[in-house]
Amino acid sequence: MGKRADTEALAGAKRAGVSKAPDSRAAEAPELKLVTSAKRQTILEGMLEAVGAEGYEHTSVRTVLARTGVYRQAFYDNFADKDDCYLQAYDLGVGRIEAVLVEAAAGKDSWTEQLRAGLKALLDFLDAEPDIARALVVEVHTAGGDALAKRAAAMQRLTDFIDGARAAAAEQGESPPPIAPEGVTAGIQALIHSRLAAKADGSFHELLPEFMYFAVLPYFGAQAASTEMRAGTA
Repeated sequence: MGKRADTEALAGAKRAGVSKAPDSRAAEAPELKLVTSAKRQTILEGMLEAVGAEGYEHTSVRTVLARTGVYRQAFYDNFADKDDCYLQAYDLGVGRIEAVLVEAAAGKDSWTEQLRAGLKALLDFLDAEPDIARALVVEVHTAGGDALAKRAAAMQRLTDFIDGARAAAAEQGESPPPIAPEGVTAGIQALIHSRLAAKADGSFHELLPEFMYFAVLPYFGAQAASTEMRAGTA
């Protein structure tokens, strides 16, 4: 499954998207439980891979066991059922992405620098791990219920980060509507969802300039958004 993040790093990932800019209202992500068993780690990763490749409805405990080579008893020693396993795998996958984005944005001073670094890291991840991404972005809707609640929390963390630009925008005389950060987040998520669902793998990196324009526009205006879009193509 590509490069697997260090378990303890995942457990410590506390923020979504990118590092919180000054004055950002981004909420801390819930801490993840440490994966204490190598077999449990294997099962969680196998669940994400299976769901991303075959879809949630077509994934069963047997599917995961066939992919991982783990015995059925090991599965039920760690998880109540398929749904329980997916929910924990979802936490692991989101934590992995958050850790990658936080690391990418570390040391960046401004909101736009953090945003650009975080978006680039996200798009690189989507290109490198499309099955994992599909399991987290597309198939979460089929999983429903508790999984959608987890998705909503993750989306809210990203929305809060996006709105961290509001104070700086106000200093420049800009006043974006309250719905602006939700619209930006929803728009980015919708485009990612569409490409993942269509299995347009390997095409995500090209979205960086447009995503930067889309995110910067409501806070700093068309001129600043165009500048950021050009920077994204450099």
